Order: sequence, then C-alpha cells, then structure tokens
Amino acid sequence: MAKNRVITVQGIPVTVSYEDIDDFICITDIAAAKSDNSRAADVIRNWLRNRITLEFLGTWESIYNPNFNSVEFDGFRKSAGLHTFTLSVTEWCEKTNAIGIYSKRGKYGGTYAHKDIAFEFASAISPVFKLYLIKEFERLKELENQNREWDVKRILTKNNYLIHTDAIKNYILPDNDFFKNK
Repeated sequence: MAKNRVITVQGIPVTVSYEDIDDFICITDIAAAKSDNSRAADVIRNWLRNRITLEFLGTWESIYNPNFNSVEFDGFRKSAGLHTFTLSVTEWCEKTNAIGIYSKRGKYGGTYAHKDIAFEFASAISPVFKLYLIKEFERLKELENQNREWDVKRILTKNNYLIHTDAIKNYILPDNDFFKNK
C-alpha cells in the first residue's frame, strides 16, 4: 500500500499518510480550504490556541497515548484563550509527548493529524468541508479494503498452491511405487 495518498475534497487535494497502524491527514492541506497556503500555519496555530481544541487534544492523547505528559497539558489548558498565549504543533508535541499530531518538514511536509483530530480541525474550518472530507476518506478506505480483499485471496491461493506442490514433491512422489518403477 502506498504510504501517501491524495484525496480531493471540494477541489482541494488533501494528503492522507499511513503511519504505523493508522491514517494521518494533512491539516495544512485542509487549512488551504480556509485561506491561501502561505497562511495555513497561522490557521493551525490559531486553532491550537482555542481552549476547546486543547481539551479535545488532551482528551484524545489521554485515551490513546500512555506517555502523554498531563502536567504540561494542564499548563497549556490554563493559558488557553489568553491574548498572550501562543502554541505551535512542535511545541505541543515536545512538551506533552503527543502522538496524535505532528509537523513534518521537506518535500511532503506539513502538519499531519490522526484522522480523529483532522476531522475535528475540519469542523473548525467548515462543517460542510468536514462532511465532504469524511465522505472522501471513507471512499478511499473502501477502495483500499477492496484491493486488500483481493490481495488476501491471492496470497491464500499462492500459499495453498505451494503447500499442495510441496506435499506432492515430498510425500507422495518418493513413496509411490508407480513412480519408482518408471
């Protein structure tokens, strides 16, 4: 399976990356629905400043991340909403050991978030965009599952063939008198 796939949501290409055992969606691409690409980082940073966003992220991390630093999270939660409060994705990850969102530099760079978090971010951008994002994401998963089902059947058939041919070579042919006399 390809590591990065692209879905198109309302004319905007959105990258979906497969990391370890789950999908992460590029919220930098989603932020492009709200503004031009040069301001996508600002849209994400402003979203992170929101108290409700931090509550959601903290709850998500508490559920899925055993190494989550809840003490640092409490400090962020108390400061959220203040005019002087700023928070970057990198700072969030470094101080809280977060695994649900990360920033990546380079050719395929951007801010990626677990699908649960990305859908929450899409809600902040536009509820309509969120619904189309979910629809396209589900369509991608259905296509992958169809391919995976075919792939599993192919692997099972191949292994079954190997088992049968090995059985014939190793067990039936050497002991069969018919083949010994020929």
